[in-house]
Parts: sequence; C-alpha cells; structure tokens
Amino acid sequence: MKILNPALKSFIKLRWSGIDNFLLNPLNSQAMVFNSLVHNGQFTEFGKKYDFQGINSIKDYKKAVPIHHYDDIKPYIMKMMDGAQQVLWNSNINWFAKSSGTTSDKSKFIPVSNESLEEGHFKSAKDVLALYYHNFPQSGILSGKCLTLGGSHQVNQLSGDSYYGDLSAVMIQNLSYFTHIIRTPDISIALMDEWEEKINKMAESTIQEDVTMIAGVPTWTIVLIKKIFELTGKTNLHEVWPNLELYMHGGVNFAPYAQQFKKLIPSAKMQYLETYNASEGFFAAQDIIGREGLLLFLNHGIFFEFMPLEEQHKEHPQTLGLEEVETGKHYALVISTNSGLWRYVVGDTVQFESTYPFRVKVSGRLKHYINAFGEEVIVDNADFAISEACYATHANVQDYTAAPVYFSDQGNGAHEWAIEFETEPDNYALFEEVLDRKLMEINSDYEAKRHKDIALSKPKINFLPKGSFHEWLKQQGKLGGQHKVPRLSNDRTILESVLAHRMVNTGV
Repeated sequence: MKILNPALKSFIKLRWSGIDNFLLNPLNSQAMVFNSLVHNGQFTEFGKKYDFQGINSIKDYKKAVPIHHYDDIKPYIMKMMDGAQQVLWNSNINWFAKSSGTTSDKSKFIPVSNESLEEGHFKSAKDVLALYYHNFPQSGILSGKCLTLGGSHQVNQLSGDSYYGDLSAVMIQNLSYFTHIIRTPDISIALMDEWEEKINKMAESTIQEDVTMIAGVPTWTIVLIKKIFELTGKTNLHEVWPNLELYMHGGVNFAPYAQQFKKLIPSAKMQYLETYNASEGFFAAQDIIGREGLLLFLNHGIFFEFMPLEEQHKEHPQTLGLEEVETGKHYALVISTNSGLWRYVVGDTVQFESTYPFRVKVSGRLKHYINAFGEEVIVDNADFAISEACYATHANVQDYTAAPVYFSDQGNGAHEWAIEFETEPDNYALFEEVLDRKLMEINSDYEAKRHKDIALSKPKINFLPKGSFHEWLKQQGKLGGQHKVPRLSNDRTILESVLAHRMVNTGV
C-alpha cells in the first residue's frame, strides 16, 4: 500500500480542478447540472407527464413540476422495483437504497442509478479526500486502509434484476476492485445483516490492519472502538492503529460525541471531517478542517432548491436558488437528481454558514422538531443545549430524545427528555439547569414560552440506564449503522415507547 500511496495521492489531487471550478462558478455549475437533468429526463414517464421538452428555464421547471415528497413518487418507484424502466430516469435502475423512516416503521426505497453512483457518491468521496489533502498535503491516509461501517445487503425478490440495501451497502457492492483494496473489512463482513455479530467480526478482522481513516456514524463507531479495546486490552485507539489520522462522520450532529472521541483517541494529530451524505445523494463536506460549514457539491448531478420553512405547508410553496439564499436562515432542502428524484423534499433543514462559497450546516429535520406551543425547537437547538450542558457537568451523552408534555388540568406544558449518558454528569441538577438556559439563549420563541412559566414549565428529564437506546432500537428491529434515535418529536409516540421499554426492561 505504501508503494501505491504517491500514485493515489496524485490521482485524488486531480479532483481539485473540478472543485475549484464550482467554487469559482457556482451558479453556472448549477445551471449546467439543471440543463443536463432536464435533457436526460424528457423521455421518461415522469418527463412526459410534466412536459420536460417544453421546459427552457428554471422558472419553467418550477412552474411545470410541483414539489414532491416520498409518498408522491412512491408509485413510480414501486413500478421500477417491479422491473419497469424509463420511469423516473433514462438509464436502467436496478439498485435501490433502503432508508428506514425514523418516525415510522415503513421503509423508503430511493432509486440509485449508475450516474448517481459515479457522478455523485463516488465522485464526492474522491472530492472529500481531495479536500482533506488540500488541508494536509503531507497526509499519509492512503498508505493504509479506510475502515467503513456500512449497512446490510439483500436481494429484492420483487424482480430478478432489482436489488436493495442500505446506501453504504449499495455503494460497497458497486465499488471497483481497486477501491476494495484500500478499504476494510472484507465485503462478507461489511454486508452482514445481524449488527451485533457484525461488530464482533469487524473488530476481530481489522485489529491487524493498518487503518488510517474511519468512516461511519458516531454511535456505532464508538461501539466498535469499545469492542476493539475489549479484544486488545488497549485504551487508546492509536495503540491499535498508530497511523490513524482521520475520522469522517455524518448523519447526526457530532458535538455530543466529540469529547468521547477525544478520550478514545487522545491524540493531537487526529482530525475530524464532517460529510453530508444521504440515500438521495452526497450533498456536501467540510472543506476547512476545524471550521463549521459544509461545502455544497454543485457539479455532482444534483440541482438544489431551498424552501423557506414558512412555505412548507402552502399548496404551492416557493423555493429559492443559490443566488437568493441568506445566511442564518433555515431552509428545507429540495433536490432534483440524476437518479430521477424531481423537486424532491429530502426532509432535512439546512442553514447557510456562508455564500460564495456556499457552505451549509444541517440544522434539523422537517419532521423532527417540537412546536407544540409555538416554541419551534429544532434539532440544531437541542444538540447545542445538550453539548453545553455536558461541558458544564463533564458529561458525555450517548443518545437522547425529547417530546412535548401537553397542557392539562395539572399544569402548563413542558418538554420531556429521555437521556442516556456515556459519562454521567457530576451534577444532575446543573445539567438540567444549563440545558434549559441554553435553549432559552439560542431560541427566542422557547425563551418567550418559558418566561415565568407562562406556557412552558422547566423541562422534565428522565435519565436512562446505559444500553437503553440500544435495546430499544433492537426491539424496533432498527439496529444498524444507518438507524438513528429520533432526537425530537412533536408528539409523544417515540418518547413513550422508549420510556415504556426502559420500565419493562429495568423495572424503573
């Protein structure tokens, strides 16, 4: 591998010219993507329905094609899973990324074309490495292997030519032979269905490898590291992998996990890079290590629109282009892709950290919020308050969820939390106080409702035993790298399920 490193570095660095192009020409880059998408979609079933041949501008496109949610395109996707082609996209689609809904038990199946793999996911992965090398030109990450915590893979029995799995599994299954050389563990382990056995196998098979970078969601990465410590007797991951230098994370806010990683990997040379990669596409990545904000990938087969949150419940919601967005405001992400997603609402909310270049952060989910009393608390608010409470009390949170307590004859409303700690607070009362205070500092609507307990009383917090969320996910059949505990809900279904499971299993 060390022999290959110079050639690999040179190949990856070639991607910088492409990155530089959309940095310098963001609007033109998006216009070119838009024209290519509409051109390629005009002869599909969807394109004929909405007369793509008559679309000559972005304005025409917005007028002709309504905003789509998953349920709107599900009939097209079911046709494709039964073997039909030329439905949403003009090349054959045989792969589908299975994305479990975090607020229901139903799964979503996102079409994955060859174009979206090559021009989206794989190209973006190269660009992430190019960005990292731009920050650290002398890096040796390509001298070793990348440990990836992926999902599972299954054959879709609805059609002999159709397959589905978690996005990571779809990508692993379609990687080139050369790419497989620089990743670990073996594909037979990476695609195992049973997650607990998979963690054991991953730990056993990788401790002898020269791992230089890790990619995965924080929760399961921590579980893997602890299993490796259990097998090796080590307490510092650099004692296992001395050349480890990069952890690439995404999917959830990293702030609540940052201190845990510093304890598990106590080294100044360790770097952390955030990516924004979803089943629907690879949208952005951190281009300046240590600085908040993810650079939008603007020439990777995805056309972006941004819906102001006040538009989301309107019959004909308006969206903005890059030239119209403002920093500090929250937008729902709307995409059109080279897999045939047309004006599709991803479900995430983003906030621009900068324009020219366009950098965003994921601020929450459209369905993951609490607004039972007009307080409009989003995940971004909650993650910040949790992080500050942890800092004040030397704690580390493993997972949490929260929901409203509705008005009743007994009192005003409130927010109820279920929190599981990796390291417990040294002062629980202070943790509760800081959590509440920081929410008021960052969210004026919450502060107004909390003023003199007029609408909201102080939060009610349930401190859960270790392992509670793991067992709850297991009970739901949602153990795995891409399944996450919903942070916030505007009803009590998830919270009560978590608390009931905790009570049943612990006798609390």
